[in-house]
Amino acid sequence: MAAEQTPARPGTMREHRRIGRTLFADYGGPAVSVTLLTPGIARIRFAPSGAFAPRRSWSPVPPDDDFDEPPVSGTTTADGAVEIGSTGLTVRLEPAAGRVTVLDPATGRVLLSDGPDGGPAWDPDGSALTWTRRMPADQHYFGLGERTGPLDKRGRRHTFWNTDRFSGHCPGTDELYKSIPFYLAMDEAGRCHGLYLNNTYRSVFDLTDERGERLVIACDGGELDQYVIAGPHPGDVVGRYTSVTGRMPLPPRWALGYHHSRWGYETEKQIREVAARLRADGIPADAVYLDIEALDEYRNFTWDRKRFPDPAGLVRDLAAQGLQTVLLVDVGIKYQPEGGYRPFTEGAERGYFLSDSGGRLLLRYVWPGLCAFPDFLRPDVRDWWGHLHDELLATGIHSFVNDMNEPSMRDRPIYEPGARPVDPPPDTPHGPPDERTTHAEVHNVYANAENVATRGAIIRHRPGERPFLLSRAGFAGLQRDAATWTGDNASYWEELELSLPQLLTLGLCGAAFAGADIGGFYADAGPELLARWYQLGAFYPLARAHNAKGCSDQEPWVWGERIEAVCRRALELRYRLLPYLYTVFADASRTGAPVLRPLLYHYGDDESARLRDDQALLGRDLMVAPVLRPGRRTREVYLPEGRWYDLRTGAAADGRASVLADAPLEGELPVYARGGAVIPFGPVRRWVDEGPLDPLTLRVFPDADNAAEGVLYEDDGVGVTGPSATTRYAYRGGTVTARRDGDFAPARRAVRVEVPGRPERVLDEDPGDWELSP
Repeated sequence: MAAEQTPARPGTMREHRRIGRTLFADYGGPAVSVTLLTPGIARIRFAPSGAFAPRRSWSPVPPDDDFDEPPVSGTTTADGAVEIGSTGLTVRLEPAAGRVTVLDPATGRVLLSDGPDGGPAWDPDGSALTWTRRMPADQHYFGLGERTGPLDKRGRRHTFWNTDRFSGHCPGTDELYKSIPFYLAMDEAGRCHGLYLNNTYRSVFDLTDERGERLVIACDGGELDQYVIAGPHPGDVVGRYTSVTGRMPLPPRWALGYHHSRWGYETEKQIREVAARLRADGIPADAVYLDIEALDEYRNFTWDRKRFPDPAGLVRDLAAQGLQTVLLVDVGIKYQPEGGYRPFTEGAERGYFLSDSGGRLLLRYVWPGLCAFPDFLRPDVRDWWGHLHDELLATGIHSFVNDMNEPSMRDRPIYEPGARPVDPPPDTPHGPPDERTTHAEVHNVYANAENVATRGAIIRHRPGERPFLLSRAGFAGLQRDAATWTGDNASYWEELELSLPQLLTLGLCGAAFAGADIGGFYADAGPELLARWYQLGAFYPLARAHNAKGCSDQEPWVWGERIEAVCRRALELRYRLLPYLYTVFADASRTGAPVLRPLLYHYGDDESARLRDDQALLGRDLMVAPVLRPGRRTREVYLPEGRWYDLRTGAAADGRASVLADAPLEGELPVYARGGAVIPFGPVRRWVDEGPLDPLTLRVFPDADNAAEGVLYEDDGVGVTGPSATTRYAYRGGTVTARRDGDFAPARRAVRVEVPGRPERVLDEDPGDWELSP
């Protein structure tokens, strides 16, 4: 952040006016505006100059007018404050210093308050803005993007600046690959609100002032543009937040399978051998990745024809085995002024690459050597970049990894000792002629803009089909275009443990389709760590193994049959759960709910569940308790309120209590089903769509009232549009009923119903609507 100066502050409110849903207040030049986008979302903006900036085309949020105007009321209080409110929020502008208080109109409870010493401020030279608020002692803060450390982010300073953090992570790591300035605040009673800072400059949320109970939000430029979001439940907050920043589209069904990747498969022959081994050893898998070794001298949009002589044939042969091919693309285009490399020649001739403020081509080092970097903030550059994928798409590849897109670059050749990461100068120009800006403003959205271009290319090539794209970097709204992962972790037990709260945090911030490199990227995973990582990774929303060149092999079979059997069994459980998992993804695409959820998402009023970050919920009805320390063969598991069933044994236990669960290495992790749930299972398959869902197994887990309900969502797994069906199951007094709604007709199948302590019942053919009595 900029050097500290004596801050300037707004004066006394001179006038105010309301236009429709928006309240404007003038504080002697500086201005505050409040817009009620929905009954539960208020946009609060502060501009030191009094002039609010127009919306940027790359903004993660839609225009205010895209929201239907809610019922709005307003009043002036006896002390001179001005209020505007709807059914979900009331915002009060205090008469002095631009201070704001936000209340729940139903209860009068204060959601957030600036207090007597808080409010907005700015450095006189315009280099930074801050907003100081009260941080109540009973408030916990969750989210804040891609973060290491515990779930509760209170007590730390969080910087938002996309950074290639290589060689592993640790609990105190600050900047990482993604910046999502959104938090979910929860009090001891489990009541929530949220706040999203709509500012793409480098920013900081400082939650370290415990003594003064002050939370400080700071940014290096732009406006203090905040979206305050009502609860009271976490699902209300996350749902409203994703209604603003966008939701994950339902991915193609194959993307929910296991993805096998490595930087270091150097030949087509190696890729074929790995694929053959996956199939020969019965390890379920749906995707194999090609890293930079497949490229000619690491140059994007090329093939190394010596090592990969027949890429189209390779893609075709992998597809015949049920394996999708995913190719890595970096953002740096090799500087090759002598010609012979179309992407550089075209980009340079058309002025598509970044230049510094003096007009000199911006060149930095990435894998191919010295590289130029596209200005993805320009629509014409995005269109050009998309068409660079055409030849790759024509080979049959239709899924990509957008890597190194923070953007990551070095000051000297990347393998040279002492090579340091560098950013473009802050004043580097970006954007189209009518919307010019600098790198300081768009660094954090650079990856989002690239993702728009790549996703558009895939859709153009395969219209009507759902695309799959994986991006390392991003900002709020990333989930609209790409799945993501936590970047270059390392093969240490500590990082296995870190991965769970990292993914839970990303899920709360809208990035529902996320994973961590199973086994760890850097360093060497021993047999026990590898096995435990596959056991947990099978429950990541994105189940992808990946590791680095020069590190030990980490394929499931490298440590022999004993460890391979553990990895295989973990993935087989994921594939058996695919009917349930796909249903959870479908719900996430509609509501914005996380796929992998912290216990606080449903049990925030339970102190023992609220801060638990070594367990997670997969959807609403399954809870996984991984083993995160070496040598452990049991672990303590906290069961929240209700009845819970050990998925392995069917044994039931009542909640708000801890149990000691067996967790042998050779078995399955402790996984519990919520009492009151009907969970659909399928058969083990070598790939997701190898055959029909036959038989469909319904495992019924009754609650204390001997009742249960469940849902199964189905479609063709490929199309953006087309028929779908939702079947609802109910269990009452021993009778199971099914009611299907929708026009998707699944293939003929049998249905098995399993209830703990009762004989299995079988329906030879599933008619959609049916009833089975005891």
